[in-house]
Amino acid sequence: MSEETLLEFPVDFPIKIMGERRDDFAQTMVELVLRHAPDFRPETVEMRASRNGTYLSVTVVVRATSKAQLDALYREISAHPWVKMAL
Repeated sequence: MSEETLLEFPVDFPIKIMGERRDDFAQTMVELVLRHAPDFRPETVEMRASRNGTYLSVTVVVRATSKAQLDALYREISAHPWVKMAL
């Protein structure tokens, strides 16, 4: 049984990761992304602190080759203790 998706692969897919504002948050998320998308370019990361500076959002754009790849990446991001949300 194949899972349906509206995406056509490969696709440049943005992921916004929100979590605790820590010095190593962005670097940790980049390392995590690279495990699933080895061709990811870390210099393309966009970061933005929350209004009060408590949280940090990190936006990455990965070249996704399959739904399974994206699912695995989202699972690992969401399971990380520093991550509050991934969109």
